Amino acid sequence: MKKFTKILFAMAVLLCSAVASSQSTITGTVVDGDINTPLPGVNVVEKGTSHGVSTDFDGNFSFETKSTNTVIVISYIGYLTKEITITGDVNLGEIVLESSEFGLDAVQIIASVAVDRKTPVAVSTIKSEQIQLKLGTQEFPEILKSTPGVYATKAGGGFGDGRINLRGFESENVAVLINGVPVNDMENGRVYWSNWAGLSDVTSSMQVQRGLGASKVAVPSIGGTINIISKTTDIEEGGSVETSVGNDGYLKFGATYSTGLMDNGFAATVSASKTDGDGYVDGTEFNAMSYFINISKEIGENHKLAFTAFGAQQRHGQRQNRQLISTYRASERGKRFNADWGYKNGQVTHQEDNFYHKPQISLNHYWDISDNAKLSTSVYASFGSGGGGGFSGVNKFGLGNNGVSDYRTGLYGPVNFDKIVDENEDLGAQGSETILRASRNDHEWYGLLSTLDMKLTDNLVLTGGLDLRNYKGIHFTELTDLLGGQFFADDSNENNPNATYKVGDKILYHNDGLVNWIGLFGQLEYSYDALSAFVSVAGSNTGYKRIDYFNYLDSDPNQSTDWYNFLGYMAKGGANYNLNENHNVFANIGYFEKAGGFDAAFIGFDNENINPDAENQKIFSVEFGYGFRAEKLSANINVYRTTWNDRTETYSFNQPDGSRATANILGVNAIHQGVELDFVYRATENLRLTGMASLGDWRWANDVKNVQIFDDEQNLIETVDLYIKDLRVGDAAQTTFALGANYDVLERTTLMLDYNYYDNLYAYFDPSSRGTEGAGESWKVPAYGLFDLGLSHNFDMGPFDVRLLGRVNNVFNVEYISDANDGVGSMASTALVYYGVGRTFSIGAKFNF
Repeated sequence: MKKFTKILFAMAVLLCSAVASSQSTITGTVVDGDINTPLPGVNVVEKGTSHGVSTDFDGNFSFETKSTNTVIVISYIGYLTKEITITGDVNLGEIVLESSEFGLDAVQIIASVAVDRKTPVAVSTIKSEQIQLKLGTQEFPEILKSTPGVYATKAGGGFGDGRINLRGFESENVAVLINGVPVNDMENGRVYWSNWAGLSDVTSSMQVQRGLGASKVAVPSIGGTINIISKTTDIEEGGSVETSVGNDGYLKFGATYSTGLMDNGFAATVSASKTDGDGYVDGTEFNAMSYFINISKEIGENHKLAFTAFGAQQRHGQRQNRQLISTYRASERGKRFNADWGYKNGQVTHQEDNFYHKPQISLNHYWDISDNAKLSTSVYASFGSGGGGGFSGVNKFGLGNNGVSDYRTGLYGPVNFDKIVDENEDLGAQGSETILRASRNDHEWYGLLSTLDMKLTDNLVLTGGLDLRNYKGIHFTELTDLLGGQFFADDSNENNPNATYKVGDKILYHNDGLVNWIGLFGQLEYSYDALSAFVSVAGSNTGYKRIDYFNYLDSDPNQSTDWYNFLGYMAKGGANYNLNENHNVFANIGYFEKAGGFDAAFIGFDNENINPDAENQKIFSVEFGYGFRAEKLSANINVYRTTWNDRTETYSFNQPDGSRATANILGVNAIHQGVELDFVYRATENLRLTGMASLGDWRWANDVKNVQIFDDEQNLIETVDLYIKDLRVGDAAQTTFALGANYDVLERTTLMLDYNYYDNLYAYFDPSSRGTEGAGESWKVPAYGLFDLGLSHNFDMGPFDVRLLGRVNNVFNVEYISDANDGVGSMASTALVYYGVGRTFSIGAKFNF
């Protein structure tokens, strides 16, 4: 018996030895082939099994295979899958994954993508995978809401009406680039996200560079840069079909197809989607048709051409006018209440709406001049057509009076447009008393952006470039509905005084804003071992010209102004030092002057109140940061201070009677400073935790004299002094926190939970309410926190790789105020607010082939 036991023991030892000898230990590091940085979260598995691991934050992995002779498969969304045959224990060293998109590396050069542990700026990058997981029915800017320094809301809640602030700066002062091409309005710097309604479908990555940023274009960013990289075209043939449904009639269909890179060097990708819905907020029905096309062609070994066109034709109802908190609570619809819509002849009619179509077209040429020199050139054009609705004439909508009106169905019900129609019909030959109109903002925009990269030595790279733009903004009011009347009388046009107008005619104002821009930039980058540093300079000339077709006779030479030119410049530098493989520190500093906006040169809405010596805006910024990278934890902390003098601020707000007004504020100074922290922690193989904290202190630094206020028809109505020194900058939460968790419930099933908290949000203030000293801080909006929940599941179905996505935002249906204008006495009872959106959901499926 003892002998038999010994035999069994020996056999067991031999069996274990055989199993052990059939295993291999595999190690390596996976890096991005475009920017040579480690790739965390890459799947490394033994082929034909589910046995494997994911790379850590430095791209490293190590695991034991089940067989000595086997194949490991390395895969990551957005990159080409790589298979490697191994025998025995092996260190594979650096494994390079190439992008699955043809030409993406060239686009990233133009777009100035920041590199982790090298580019000395505070940066957060979101890949397409994360965008699709987080989007749901949210607005595109809301994808960034867990990023330090970001405050993003749906504003009034209409489709595409979302807004974003970065370190307390509005979009006018945040550079937004798509494939390196600037898209901020050339006259006022604003970004209208409804113009890019379909962009989320075709975004390859989105990078937020806070502060000075790494962008090389001659437009310096104040709050930071949002760098959006669209898809190019896929190297491999394939495509997808997707659909999703959501709350309040949300319905979306989309399809994408790529030819793949053919033997002749040609590749093409086309994508289109259609989105419709009723909107969470009453009267915000929407429809949008989005499209994208990219065609690329290799010409020989050194040249590549890429043509890209994308856009979104959309129309949606808006909630333009904020209301008192008491109004929302008294109405049956609560936070969904909207005073800006109603019914006419049984059909939904929007008093306030938005319609726009802004295709962007570009032709890019990439030339590998030599091993040490590359030239990337983009020629682009954009044609915008559309505007926003409203009313003119007698205000019958109760705006500014708690939303109450005799022209509503019930105390707070929809507008009864039929009653207005009846009254206008009764006026007969007197014409319409109240009409609907659209403020149009068409434009034509052409540009060229060219960047030359020269490798001077192994450690030194010189980059220089040219940034040219020509812009024409066409502004007028279009009469869209006479509401039963025969005509509308208007004496605004000096060339046709006391005229009567029909639907489609121009009324109230008509003018063009012309902008010419030329910029030159240069940057020298040094990189050796653990140190990387850069110095950058840029210069620009901005030319403004105004043509007014209504306020001046055609024979009047003042109808068209001269060109007024404003020089600007920038100098910045920074360095990053990797103390070791775990720790790095960076710093950057910069000073620049940029021309004020169009309204800084033309202070009033005329051609005579001109400020040819308008002060440049003067910005000084400094920032220090520290980064930590380890197997399980990645973290960053940075402190910043930005001073902004002679700021140009064009501020729109509601007057006490409910009508809109605009204040043109010149010469205001501000200080924005704070500290930011973000981290990613891989708690287990299946659980990943993320978080951030952003503590800001943003204040106005001086009082301002002689602020001019204009009504919605561009008439000067008031001039006030502004006493705001040391008051908090409003309209963005100065304290934000976020926590997130991604848990792999099963091999291809992931549960996502996100929490965002907002505090120290101060109301926007009406400039006329700060006309006396000691007015004090504006109303502080109550702090709030929101939970979002998501679920992703992948499975194979015949030839399709299917992904199911479900998302619930504001899971607990928290009631909160996201945007506010200050009221009398800075009290909650007098503030005009937007309530944030309650619980929303979406469910979608994407079939990849």
